[in-house]
Amino acid sequence: MTTAPAALPSLAARARHIGASPVREILALTARPEVISFAGGLPAPELFDAEGIRAAYDRVLAERPQRVLQYSTTEGDPALRAAVAGRLTARGLATEADSLVVTGGSQQGLALLATALLEPGDAVLVEDPTYLAALQCFGFAGARVLPVPTDADGVVPEALEELVLRERPKLLYLVPNFQNPTGRTLPLERRRAIAGVAARHGLWIAEDDPYGELRFEGDYQPWIASLEDAADRTVLLGSFSKVMAPGMRLGWLRAPAGLLRACVIAKQAADLHTSTVDQAAAARYLADCDLDAHLDRVRTAYRARRDALLDGLPAALPDGSAWNRPEGGMFVWVRLPEGHDATEVLHRAIAHDVAYVPGAPFFASTPDPAALRMSFTTHTPQEIAEGLARLAKAFG
Repeated sequence: MTTAPAALPSLAARARHIGASPVREILALTARPEVISFAGGLPAPELFDAEGIRAAYDRVLAERPQRVLQYSTTEGDPALRAAVAGRLTARGLATEADSLVVTGGSQQGLALLATALLEPGDAVLVEDPTYLAALQCFGFAGARVLPVPTDADGVVPEALEELVLRERPKLLYLVPNFQNPTGRTLPLERRRAIAGVAARHGLWIAEDDPYGELRFEGDYQPWIASLEDAADRTVLLGSFSKVMAPGMRLGWLRAPAGLLRACVIAKQAADLHTSTVDQAAAARYLADCDLDAHLDRVRTAYRARRDALLDGLPAALPDGSAWNRPEGGMFVWVRLPEGHDATEVLHRAIAHDVAYVPGAPFFASTPDPAALRMSFTTHTPQEIAEGLARLAKAFG
């Protein structure tokens, strides 16, 4: 007599209750080559310095194959950490290599921070709307994710202080430069005010900055981590995905010593270390090539693409629509007139071979159904014009 196998234990609650990324699902839906997609927050592949990156891999594999193909330290390649520290110091944030750990993109840095810092039930404050993968990350940690009221300049400091006093959060998560999804940048006076709130009330700040070097116009703003009130309580996350190549999956985390050590231990449990050969190639690239000159080319192209999108939006969207004008980054935030649902319109847009990301999933609280995010980086101005002409038909 055959006995029926017993049922397997269920998945962890966090795996059952955290949904997949709607952005990733939309990207899969719009993978057809004929679709002009404003959905993905992807760097332009034709702008990758493939020749320089290939030369860096060739050189480290020719000169040090036994080392770069071997296991490495959890903290990361010393030469890469030194190069990152040098770039941060040159922009006004004095940094030692020992205050950095190399991560698998800044996304892993955020996950390590959540592992090291958050207990189930801890309150985490976020911008509203905020980076979608951060909502997933904090959800997996079992945190209570609470939105801070925002306006066109980002987090409102007075509202932040009220929430801190009421909810006693452990962490505030911010993308201060060209925020995903809104493209807005937090002004210096608000950065100072936020640092003051954190200092007065005992609050960690996670400052996620994957887009900061993609400024097309205006002045660079100092990192919150560089402000006196926040220096001992800010974790700065950075990435090479938007400035070198996302396929290398390289980022870094800068934190005060005690928290950095906890993140290193969390990384040991997660993956031991980031790819040795990728780190070595990135360090070699930074030594042999001019990343800033490469970024000048990228910024010039992205500015033209942003301008093409902004120029075409009035004819593509219904009367009464509104949008911002980011000074850099990859995104424009759009709000359709009352009564329009961006998720509903998306289905018609895809039928016309054009796509964007509805804004609703980016909200930690009540979503705005009329909001949507448009990325301008992966298409030429001519392709953007064609995409907007298709989008206009979806509203026709």
